[in-house]
Amino acid sequence: MVEMNTPNTVMSVLVVDDESGMRSFLKKALSRTFSLVETAGSVEEAEQLRSRCHFDLLIVDINLPGRDGIEWHEALDEDTRRSDVIFMTGFADMDTAIRALRAGASDFILKPFRLDQMMQSVQRCVERRVLRRENLLLKREIAQSHPHTIIGKSANIVEMKNVIRRVAATSSVVLIEGESGTGKELVARSLHQLSNRNGAFVPVNCGAIAPELLESELFGHVADAFAGGRNGREGLFSFANGGTIFLDEIGEMPMQMQMALLRVLEQRTIRPVGSEKEIPVNVRVLAATNRELMAEVEAGRFRRDLFYRLNVLNIVIPPLRERPDDVVDLVHHFTRQLATELGVREVTWSHEDLLVMQRYDWPGNIRELRNMVERCLLLGKPPAEYWRSQIEPVVEMVAVGEAGYPSQMALKEVERLHVLKVIEEHKGNKSAAARVLGVSRKTLDRKFKEWGLVE
Repeated sequence: MVEMNTPNTVMSVLVVDDESGMRSFLKKALSRTFSLVETAGSVEEAEQLRSRCHFDLLIVDINLPGRDGIEWHEALDEDTRRSDVIFMTGFADMDTAIRALRAGASDFILKPFRLDQMMQSVQRCVERRVLRRENLLLKREIAQSHPHTIIGKSANIVEMKNVIRRVAATSSVVLIEGESGTGKELVARSLHQLSNRNGAFVPVNCGAIAPELLESELFGHVADAFAGGRNGREGLFSFANGGTIFLDEIGEMPMQMQMALLRVLEQRTIRPVGSEKEIPVNVRVLAATNRELMAEVEAGRFRRDLFYRLNVLNIVIPPLRERPDDVVDLVHHFTRQLATELGVREVTWSHEDLLVMQRYDWPGNIRELRNMVERCLLLGKPPAEYWRSQIEPVVEMVAVGEAGYPSQMALKEVERLHVLKVIEEHKGNKSAAARVLGVSRKTLDRKFKEWGLVE
C-alpha cells in the first residue's frame, strides 16, 4: 500500500459506487488520510450528502443505477465541479474516457484496480487541492502583508520579544492585549513564524465581519445552509489547519459565537453551518483585543469561561508613549520602507524633527506614526513644520534665550525648568499649562513621572 505524504490539512471525500464492498473497502483505506469520508450507493444518496457537506474529492463509479456518474457530474453546479473527481469503471472504452476528461475528471481508473494505484491518484488530487489553498492564502497574505520584524530596543519591548520566543513553540492559546495601533497582528505573526507549525497564518478581524456571517466565515457552511448560501464553502479554520488563526478584536465577537469558539477550543473540532458532522482541526488560536476583557466579563458582554480559556498565555504590548526611545528606530524603518513603496526620495530627518516625534504622545500608536511618516514623505514637509500648530517645536519649547537659561545647561534640564515655570505661572493648573506649551496633559503627567515629581 502507498503511504500518502498528505499535508496536515482538512480534507473531505465522497465515494459514490453501487457496490457495497467497494464502498467499505475505499472508506477504510481513505479514512487514514481524510478527516471526513462519506459513501453513497446512488446519485440520489450522493446529492443528499452533497447538500449537507462540502467535499474536496469525489470518487465516482461511472456505471451507476439510473444515471451514470459522468452525467451526474456534468449536471453539478460550477462551484461543486471545482472539486477534484476520480472516475472508476469496469467497462471502459475510448469514448467513455474522452467524456470523463471533458467532464473535468482528475483521473480515470479501470476496475479492478490495485489499492496503491487508487491512492497514488488520490495523492495527486490532494496535492493539487493543497496547492490551490496555498495560492488562495498567499493572495490573502499579499493583500495584508507588512514586515514581521518587531522594531525597538527599549526594555519593555526586549522583554516582550523574550516572551514571544519562549511561548512561540507551544500550541497554547495566546491572548495579545494592547491599544489600537500597537501592532498586535505583528506579534501574532511573529509567534507563528517562530513556531514549528507548517500551516498558514490566517488573520481574521472579528469586528469587521457582520455578526450573522461570522460563524460561516470561520467554520464554513454546507449548501443551502441559509438564504443566499446555495453553494457550500470551507471556513477559515479549515484553511488554517496545521497553522495558526489570529482572531483580532475578539472582544467584538457576539455571545453566540463566543460559545461556538469555546467549543472549538475545548474539542478541537468545527461544525460547518447547517452540517451535522464535526470535523477535527489542528489549529493554534491567537486572540487579540484593545478592550479590558475582564471588565467586559463583569459587564456581561464576554463569557467568563471563554476569557479564562483564551488567557492561558498573555502578552501585553506597551503603547508607544511608554517607549519614546523606540520612536527614532521606527521612524527610520518606516521612512526606508515607505520611500520604496511610494517611489519617493528617502529623506534624512533633522534632529529637531526626531525630537518633536519623540515628544508626542501618539494616541494612535505605531499606526499613527507610520501614517505620519507617509504623509510627510508625500507632502515633502518635515514633522516639525507640519505639526507646528499641534506640537511646539523644540526651539520654542526650550525658549533658552528668553528664559535666560545658561547655554551650558543640558536640554532635558532646560525643558524641565521651563515646564515647571509655565505651570507655576498658571498657579499649578497643568491643563492650562499644557495648552500654552502645545502638548497634551498626558505628556505633562508622563514628564512628572520621569522627573520623579509627586503631586
